[in-house]
Amino acid sequence: MAIIVNLDVMMAKRKISLTDLAERVGITNANLSILKNNKAKAIRFTTLEAICKELDCQPGDLLEYVGDEVKF
Repeated sequence: MAIIVNLDVMMAKRKISLTDLAERVGITNANLSILKNNKAKAIRFTTLEAICKELDCQPGDLLEYVGDEVKF
């Protein structure tokens, strides 16, 4: 996928755990983990907004376009 989710980087910068962020955002640990590990196929804008609010960041801090040449 050409979009990389840098949620783990932002969580480390803000020193917040997966469990704490999931609670604050109102989604399950499993769904947040899927997003954090770049396994998600989509994200709702309401979820993205809630994550950005809790981490005090912009969507561009979490999402990065890298092109098709990067493989995981």
